[in-house]
Amino acid sequence: MNTVERELRSQIISKALWMNNSGLNQGTSGNISARYEDRMLITPSGIPYETLEPESISSMPIDGEYGTWEGLFKPSSEWRFHLDIMRARPEVNAVVHTHSIYATTLAMARRDVPAAHYMVAIFGGDSVRCSEYATYGTKELSDYALQALAGRNACLLANHGMLVTGPSLEKAMWLAQELETLCRQYYQALLIGGPVILSDENIADTMKTISSYGLQDKKE
Repeated sequence: MNTVERELRSQIISKALWMNNSGLNQGTSGNISARYEDRMLITPSGIPYETLEPESISSMPIDGEYGTWEGLFKPSSEWRFHLDIMRARPEVNAVVHTHSIYATTLAMARRDVPAAHYMVAIFGGDSVRCSEYATYGTKELSDYALQALAGRNACLLANHGMLVTGPSLEKAMWLAQELETLCRQYYQALLIGGPVILSDENIADTMKTISSYGLQDKKE
């Protein structure tokens, strides 16, 4: 393991710990992956984040034999949608999945998040879709996730949680936090009669400038 890979593995652990400490996730219910060259590094299944070391992170070939892995522990039970996203979306270098409270609440109601706030545009369009339901860890769930992510960098997984992608770990985690905030705001607006939904024109105007908003990745 070279220095670059070790650092990326350490970053995955750091983000997993932050994810729980911030309230964005609980226990080991969430999972995080990152692209490293031709492999995917992913948090292992059921191992408390506090006990993880760089060597604990599982490694899977992106374009090699489907489902094969290397490491001390087997990969997260949700490795399929992580891997399938990275196979289908070469611009994605990190995937974050959490069971955050408000995103999961809306997912349990199988609600899309509409254009109730202009920040929905940072997720790629005029809504954050909720996928169809399938059992966790299955290829069916992965297929539904990819459908809900079409043209988007995030979605809700029905009766499950949130799924966010990004060009880096930092950006993916920032987007996950923003999605939970948006879900909380939408939920609370529903309690007082429902939000006023922005028009397609409003969102189109926002989309022109939103790519430069918020956390930016460093230029190489």
